Amino acid sequence: MAMTHTHEAPYPKARKRRRHQPRGTLWLPIAIFMAGVIVAGSWVTYILWPRWPAADMAVDAPTLPITVNGVNFNIPPAAIRNKVQRKPGTQERIDLVFLWPSLTPPDPSVKAGPAASAQAIDRVFVTVAAFGNTLPPIERFNTIYPRYLESSISSTPDGLTLRPFRDDSPYKGEDIIFSDRNPGRFMVRCTRDGNSGAAIGMCLFERRVDQTDITVRFPRVWLSDWPSVSEGLEKLIRQIRSATR
Repeated sequence: MAMTHTHEAPYPKARKRRRHQPRGTLWLPIAIFMAGVIVAGSWVTYILWPRWPAADMAVDAPTLPITVNGVNFNIPPAAIRNKVQRKPGTQERIDLVFLWPSLTPPDPSVKAGPAASAQAIDRVFVTVAAFGNTLPPIERFNTIYPRYLESSISSTPDGLTLRPFRDDSPYKGEDIIFSDRNPGRFMVRCTRDGNSGAAIGMCLFERRVDQTDITVRFPRVWLSDWPSVSEGLEKLIRQIRSATR
């Protein structure tokens, strides 16, 4: 009898393998989705997990390298007014205080009380921040301030020019005071002595340094020796910009 070979047996197995392929394909997107959920959950847990606060920076530590809007500064910790800013690295702004005329940080253990007079104030207050959309000080002097100034002009014996702002301007109660020879060298905007809410007239000195604005606040009475004030402020700016640590 002739033997008959049949190939029917392999076919069911092949069909069985083909039926299993779609199931394996479906598991792939499910696995990817589950992995994404796990990664996202781990990230949220890491962000929200409570942490111990960082140790406070000692005020007598060496100068801190701080970057504001891409500009590097070196600041003594004792000069930083806000405790949360007393750390190295990138910050949006820093608020500082220095003794005048020594330009050294104040002793943090000595609390400054209210000054009895402008002459008794022995500190300058400094803010370093990104300049944002503001014009440089000298451009504001040439293009913005003239719109709001009174027509009157007066000069001081020591070579300064004073122009008051109009009462209907955003700078009501202030004067712009600048060097006759070079406003770019020394120019301040000052409140007047005895104004409501500001018994002691204060001046703002502003300087654009790369991508930051440095603003210094000091008593208006110091303008009686404005060349020394100008020299001291320039020295202070060089001091906090120095690369020497």
